Amino acid sequence: MNTELVDVSPTRKEIKIEIEPATIRAAYDRVSDQYAKQAKVPGFRPGHAPRAVVRTRFKNEIRAQALQELVPDAVNEAITKHELKALGEPDVQLANPAGLDKFGDEPLAVNVSVEVLPEVELQTYKGLAATRKTRPVTDDDVAKMIEALRESAGAMQPVEDRGATLGDTVTVNVAGKFLDDPPEEDFNAEDIEVVLGGPGVQPEFTENLTGVKPDDEKTFTVAYPEDSPSKGLAGRKLEYTANVSAVRVKELPELDDEWARSLDENFDSVATLREKIRENMELQARQESDHHLRGDLLQKLVAGHPFEVPQSMIEHQINYRLESVVRDMMSRGVDPRQQNVDWESARASLTPQAEQDVRGSLLLDRIAEEEKIAVSSEEIEADILAIARDSQQSLEQVRSVLTKDGGERSIANRLRNRKALDLIAANAQVTDEEWRAENDSEGNQESGVSSQESE
Repeated sequence: MNTELVDVSPTRKEIKIEIEPATIRAAYDRVSDQYAKQAKVPGFRPGHAPRAVVRTRFKNEIRAQALQELVPDAVNEAITKHELKALGEPDVQLANPAGLDKFGDEPLAVNVSVEVLPEVELQTYKGLAATRKTRPVTDDDVAKMIEALRESAGAMQPVEDRGATLGDTVTVNVAGKFLDDPPEEDFNAEDIEVVLGGPGVQPEFTENLTGVKPDDEKTFTVAYPEDSPSKGLAGRKLEYTANVSAVRVKELPELDDEWARSLDENFDSVATLREKIRENMELQARQESDHHLRGDLLQKLVAGHPFEVPQSMIEHQINYRLESVVRDMMSRGVDPRQQNVDWESARASLTPQAEQDVRGSLLLDRIAEEEKIAVSSEEIEADILAIARDSQQSLEQVRSVLTKDGGERSIANRLRNRKALDLIAANAQVTDEEWRAENDSEGNQESGVSSQESE
């Protein structure tokens, strides 16, 4: 067998294969004899028909089986010979139909197109310059967190000695009637809770329900704006009749040491609670800062290593990101099929980031190889335990899914790449800068790491 390797691009190679007539005849004879032993040919005892007769009667079948034996073996041998790291299935095309017409008398030419991993030549990855901006934790931040805790611990109490005021929750049974065209059926809804003056509450509800008491009835009109987020109501006008069943107010616990102790036995006072909240918020701020720093470093690493990325890996990453979007929509009770989403445009918009993701992943893998970074079985096991804990599944369930999908190998690759990024961060030239409010919206991400951690 003769082969010739053609470099189409850094990620695509073509192998020209020529299978000699002698090799073809040997396979042809072998398959013909197999047919002869099994074939039933009129005029001959089973298994005694001459080879020539069998070939005439089963020409196409014999030739097809011989090709199934010859071509895959030749392709695999050629890929091994040229030491190619093939991605996916190669594209195999017959180059000379004449080789089929004179099967065994003419060479058989086959062209094989193979996508491969590029050779990544490492440039500078140590000593990269980056800035760290850590969000400060203020007394106001701590106070807001404490108020959020009090809100979550608050209890709804009925209001009996006054009418409803801003901040109260009014429970109503409503009947709605459309006042504009096209006419639609009236509707009824029970036990609707309206927080007067609350976010998302139409002003007409707050205005007309202020001052009400249980058993009151109010009729009023609501004209919804064209940009209303309420599906089916934008630009419509409705008349509501609301029957009040309850008025309640949320009573918050007193901000005292007793309440602090009720949250956790480790909090002996409000002062201790404030201190612990500040510690946790400062830890979170440092983690956010570290995440942004690593994302910045990875972006600079990718920018300093331009190389061609395999298209199949880009497509795989696009699919992964789109699947993540669909899973998120479904988790929120949104049916993706009912949404007006241009998925082709979405794929196109995701392509640049997907390419960056793949390039970053390949770079980190190459650095891990260069630095001889390894991942132990104990580290993999710890990550599996974390997945089980975070997903609230049993260890057996998680391990079953991972075994089915080759997940343990994926975990090892992800942990290895994470260690490579740790090494880059440890060797970076980091300058601390003052944090500014706009840092919250910079959207700096660890492309190639965070985006592929579940693969």
